[in-house]
Amino acid sequence: MRRLGCLILAAAAIIAVLLAGNFLYGWNSSGPLEEQRTIVIQSGSSLDMAAKVMESEGVIKSADTFLNRAKILGGSEPIKAGEFEIPAGASNALVLDILQGGKSVQRLITVPEGTPSIIVYEKLMAEKLLKGDIPVPAEGSILPDSYSFERGEQRSAVLQRMQDAMKETLAELWPKRTKASVVKTPEEAVILAAIVEKETALARERRTVAGVYGNRVLKNMMLQADPTIIYPITKGKPLGRRIRQSEIAQVNDYNTYAMVGLPKGPIANPGRASIEAVLNPAKTSALYFVADGKGGHIFADTLKEHNANVEKWFAIRRERGEM
Repeated sequence: MRRLGCLILAAAAIIAVLLAGNFLYGWNSSGPLEEQRTIVIQSGSSLDMAAKVMESEGVIKSADTFLNRAKILGGSEPIKAGEFEIPAGASNALVLDILQGGKSVQRLITVPEGTPSIIVYEKLMAEKLLKGDIPVPAEGSILPDSYSFERGEQRSAVLQRMQDAMKETLAELWPKRTKASVVKTPEEAVILAAIVEKETALARERRTVAGVYGNRVLKNMMLQADPTIIYPITKGKPLGRRIRQSEIAQVNDYNTYAMVGLPKGPIANPGRASIEAVLNPAKTSALYFVADGKGGHIFADTLKEHNANVEKWFAIRRERGEM
């Protein structure tokens, strides 16, 4: 009897070891997923709820088995909500690790500096992973940047983050303005910064361009900024052709060839650097600038100098076959 009892205990021990080995093996061995898959864990989901999602998506074989192993072998950290990429063959251990500490899929909408609000609106409405309707946002209310969003998020929430970022940037920069700045309100800063943004893409020129327009404001001169002619026609979208003489003479609230002072509102959404340039413009005596044919501009103090620079620019354009 004693020998039989020993045999039974030995057999039980062997079975226990085998079961434990299988338990451990099932935790670390490759899972059933044949190719990478993205899963979404909703906010407020428990591990039980997440396990059911993963079972239905084929990430794990059994939600119950996964949970049993996770409770004993997994860490105590809570899982995160979000969108996660699960690699092919991911083990139960790796899946839990991804949900607890992995980075969720980051989706971005990028708004380049100088983008008009109509294009921001079209971008948001075209993103199929977002939900809900939005109006075309007010021009100049959005800070150009890259904004993350989650699958199924409301478009209005993403737009609000863009607009909050502009408000926060203005609140930060406005108190830092220098005496050289000609703008009297944060709203005027955005209006002038939008013109600077559309006139030059070169960082080294922004403060000088802002200085030129500041000089013109102080001398009660027309700003004569070409982008202000285009905005009432296209709402900031590319014109796709050369500006017509009739459009240069058009009187409206934006065309700075037909009015003195700033337009009634922004013509685009300016970036932080252009706002900074307007609030701290370069000290310059220049009143004019024209393209130099190399992506930048030539600045001039007098109309005579400017006209000579314009002739050089026309010569470059004729050589290129543009005139």
